[in-house]
Amino acid sequence: MNVIRCIKNGDYTVSFQIAGHISKSPVFVFCVTVLTSSVVAIAYWIGLPYWWHRNPYLTVFLVIFGNWLLLNIVFHYYMAVTTPPGHPPNGAMLVEAAGICKKCISPKPPRTHHCSVCDKCILAMDHHCPWLNNCVGFFNARYFYLYMAYMVAGVTFIIVFGIDIGYVVIWINDPDAATLKDDPELIGHPLRMNQSGVLVPVKDILEYDSENFPREHILPTPLITEAQLISADPWKRKAVFFVAVACIAVFIALGGLVVMHTKNIGRGETSIEYHINTTMRKQNSNFRNPYNLGKKKNWRKFLGLTQGRTFIRHVLFPSRHAPTGTGLTWHATGDLEDWP
Repeated sequence: MNVIRCIKNGDYTVSFQIAGHISKSPVFVFCVTVLTSSVVAIAYWIGLPYWWHRNPYLTVFLVIFGNWLLLNIVFHYYMAVTTPPGHPPNGAMLVEAAGICKKCISPKPPRTHHCSVCDKCILAMDHHCPWLNNCVGFFNARYFYLYMAYMVAGVTFIIVFGIDIGYVVIWINDPDAATLKDDPELIGHPLRMNQSGVLVPVKDILEYDSENFPREHILPTPLITEAQLISADPWKRKAVFFVAVACIAVFIALGGLVVMHTKNIGRGETSIEYHINTTMRKQNSNFRNPYNLGKKKNWRKFLGLTQGRTFIRHVLFPSRHAPTGTGLTWHATGDLEDWP
């Protein structure tokens, strides 16, 4: 097993070297699938009964909202993994060419870069992502970004509505709640303290029943909350700890990536182009990204919100619509007459 570094964007991936050819490993896709499924299963196992006990009406809303997030997470991840990022056509004449790929020995369209892991040229390549076992390029960049955005929203949803459980289980950690629940109800009869400090039964007639036996009194027992019962179960306690660590880690990791890609999309550039353009700006202060059409048009083009498509239908809900254009030619700053 070799660890190969993609020089252009500093990303890492694991692959197997077989007879001089690189074969990508889907192990990271398997890990993402298992991790996501585990968190969802624990949320139903522990979180759903907890909130149903507190407020059934709110629980119905949480289930609907949570499954909407889950639907978008699963859809966009599946599409990002299975959708080819886009490759220059073999043997076709290109209207525009930015150069010749030294590895493919063929013309490269603008914004195209060669991926050393896939060993192919990728249209509008952003980076090679091991968690997708795929390159992020022209045709699947939207799926990749929306997957990250919905995943961050999903783990935030679990953190916000699971913080009370996490506080009791992880911070307070009251494993004795089950013992208190299983104790029989306390019974007894009234007592009083005489002058010598000795406790003696109260013998007032009102405290006796018709057969002249002391009345039994049901004494109050401590109130046990649902969170305490979860804390008392060792398996549930471990599950809550696992979800807390996983969600916080994903929130920090993917949250940072979402912020970075959000800035890049607003500037009309990929991750590779960000590094290239930063170097160009240092060399020439007058350099401007020719593919920056303005923040609003950059976002509309990236999300495919052209030709009558809407944010609610094509972003808030799963949509398989293709990006605008072919990935072979691009609108430049001074050429917007044919804006779709």
